Amino acid sequence: MDDVADPRFRVLFEPVKIGPVTAPNRFYQVPHCTGMGYSHPMTLAAMREIKAEGGWGVVNTEYCSIHPSSDDLPAPFCSLWDDGDIVNMAAMADGVHRHGALAGVELWYGGQRSSNNHSRLATLSPVSMPVSQAPWQSQRMDLADIRTYRGWHRDAARRARTAGFDIVYVYAAHTYLLGQFLDPAGNRRSDDYGGSFANRTRLLREVLEETCEEIGQSCAVALRIEVLNEDGGGRDERSELLQSLSPLVDLFDVTIPDYAVEMGVSRFVKEGSLETHVAHVKALTGKPVVSVGRFTSPETMLGQIRRGVLDFIGAARPSIADPFLPSKIRHGAFDDIRECIGCNVCYAMDGLGVPIRCTQNPTMGEEWRRGWHPERVNICRSPEPVLIVGSGPAGLEAAITLGKRGVPVLLAEAENELGGRVTREARLPGLSEWARVRDWRVQQLSKLPAVEIFRGSRMTRQDVIDTGVSHVVLAAGSRWRSDGLGRSSVAPIASFNDARVFTPDRIMTGERPSGPVVIFDDEHYYMASCLAELLAREGHEVTFVTSGSMVAPWTSHTMEQARIQASLLDLGVTIIVSHAITGLGAETATLTCLYSGASRGLPCGGLVSVTSRQPEEELWHDLQDAGLASLSRIGDCKAPGLIAQAVYDGHAYGENYGLAPAERAVRRERVVIGA
Repeated sequence: MDDVADPRFRVLFEPVKIGPVTAPNRFYQVPHCTGMGYSHPMTLAAMREIKAEGGWGVVNTEYCSIHPSSDDLPAPFCSLWDDGDIVNMAAMADGVHRHGALAGVELWYGGQRSSNNHSRLATLSPVSMPVSQAPWQSQRMDLADIRTYRGWHRDAARRARTAGFDIVYVYAAHTYLLGQFLDPAGNRRSDDYGGSFANRTRLLREVLEETCEEIGQSCAVALRIEVLNEDGGGRDERSELLQSLSPLVDLFDVTIPDYAVEMGVSRFVKEGSLETHVAHVKALTGKPVVSVGRFTSPETMLGQIRRGVLDFIGAARPSIADPFLPSKIRHGAFDDIRECIGCNVCYAMDGLGVPIRCTQNPTMGEEWRRGWHPERVNICRSPEPVLIVGSGPAGLEAAITLGKRGVPVLLAEAENELGGRVTREARLPGLSEWARVRDWRVQQLSKLPAVEIFRGSRMTRQDVIDTGVSHVVLAAGSRWRSDGLGRSSVAPIASFNDARVFTPDRIMTGERPSGPVVIFDDEHYYMASCLAELLAREGHEVTFVTSGSMVAPWTSHTMEQARIQASLLDLGVTIIVSHAITGLGAETATLTCLYSGASRGLPCGGLVSVTSRQPEEELWHDLQDAGLASLSRIGDCKAPGLIAQAVYDGHAYGENYGLAPAERAVRRERVVIGA
């Protein structure tokens, strides 16, 4: 530990025993979903290996199914069903071991949480109940089914050991099968596996005992479990359970039932949110304890260890945003830590069935497919200068990537402040941590002498030509439309040509409507709800109209929809769903039902229209015949989207600049018949 730059943080790099194995430090990447699963084993292995390279002492899989009757598709998952899975999972374990870290696997059976859309098998659960998001039910387990399940789990533990994993999880959290047996409200069995506390915990105890028997002293046993019952009570009962299970468990991975807190967005949940819930477990069990808290601050991490709250700093999202976070703390490179912003775009992608991505880390999920690395880029062979117009998330990321490759960059920003949309949006309620997207990149640019920044420089065609730079990238962003064009209207709405129609841009620059305010959300992500909260807190009477069936429906993917809608109701905002604003009169907005077509007037002094965005593409058209060697668009001025997409687009431009088409090839992970 003599190589730890700041002696205060040496404790974070102490080895810690977990039963028969020893972690090289206290940085612990907990099991987390990836959107990769068993169909992308190389993609998965490369991503996890990067984290081990970055200094994470323990790197775990996502949930790993033990049998085809535990099938969560379209959400991808790992599997240890047969010997073929051993080979694929060993690729991850071997990659993690190459960097001296421990590899862990989380054995999983979903119970009534699994709909088994792909396997078409009946899922097993304590009682027959509707499965997740489907109009069919699970199969109640009889005693033979329970014995069969225990055999599946035992077989999977053996395969995990054979694949080379150091830590094998028994998964009793997040309302999956073992958690369903523990739940006093949901487990209504009257046999030896239901009713009393001893009966409800019987299956968990049996699975732990058999896992210990199966893996022997070659692997550690970890238990992922909640410290409360699903209804938020039962702390004393759970404490008794944890204490009684301690002899069977080498490490406790503890959390709470409220996933919207454990996985909460920064808009509502701040760093270290689980401490008050889990701080008692270490003293209670006498075993190493890990938990999460979206830890991004080294000081916060240090406090968790010094105060005896945790033995390991558990992380999912911070390890995605910066796989090299431990290494940077070790070497004192605190300014280089790419802090998670808590937007949950990573989680959203897994739920959509695609590999995760990250707003802060555009290389996430591209380690194998594109060969990208979060800390290294290839030096450009022919570093001809590049002019980037616009310093939003795409422009900043492109400038950093090019600068690291040794390419001279001129970065021109029309405003005096860098950051583009990030700067504006980070001022909205709850989104202050999103400014990290700008702040980290501006700080990194200060270290790159090849990048020159020109603030207050609104570029015209002639300005671009006068620079003498022949490679030009436009990253000028987009502006919100005021004409109603969007999901609900494919043509502009004539009556929206009115000074009383406000765009988000106008609100974010300080303008305000008068009289009753109607916000029309036809975009369905966070913007309209943030504006509603802002105006309601300022005292405006706000009616929120959405073409969706709920407020901000896309935020269901980011685990914040319920909290957004509840917060607006708490603020007195009137909510009208499944309607569109189709016109604006003298004192009313026309409200039209999307199902019946019926219309009525809604009192309106000012309309905030959140429908779609217009790319800032005027300069693009002006430069078409300017004789440039290359002219490109990136980010929102090409295709308005998420901040994560803009950052990715900027990074892709920087990585690909100067490469031949063959060098930009993207690998595909797929079955080729006969290959």
